[in-house]
Amino acid sequence: QDGTRELVRARWGMPSPPQFGNAPVTNIRNVKSPHWRRWLGVESRCVVPSTSFCEWTGEKGSKRKVWFALDESRPLYFFAGIWTPWQGTRKKAEGEMDHELFGFLTCEPNAVVKPIHEKAMPVILRNQAEIDQWLSAPTAEALEFQRPLPDSELVMLS
Repeated sequence: QDGTRELVRARWGMPSPPQFGNAPVTNIRNVKSPHWRRWLGVESRCVVPSTSFCEWTGEKGSKRKVWFALDESRPLYFFAGIWTPWQGTRKKAEGEMDHELFGFLTCEPNAVVKPIHEKAMPVILRNQAEIDQWLSAPTAEALEFQRPLPDSELVMLS
């Protein structure tokens, strides 16, 4: 709230829209939905560190992971994320408790990802300027990042 950034451990999966039950949502694409708009302000934006991401391919029973990164060395980058405090039960063994939940934005896939996952890919922030803009810009300006990474800036790992 005071603008100070912090590193926190959060639980994967935002609360789902009521019509979809209680399943946690990790990938958020429809930012025009009233359900997601409430978390698009600077107070709910976060970044999620990553070095690669995977998508599944193949038929049920024989699916395999396909990994993607900025290059073969898997340098650090960040997903454009949102987070919220939440109280409830995620695992029955833990019971009801306070959580900090997060998910990340997705966008149309670029030509590298599309053959494996034709619907979406994560919104990737590659440098400090993009991170700063995502975390502090007005919502309309921040959402300009909801676009595919250029094809030349992402590789499929073997």
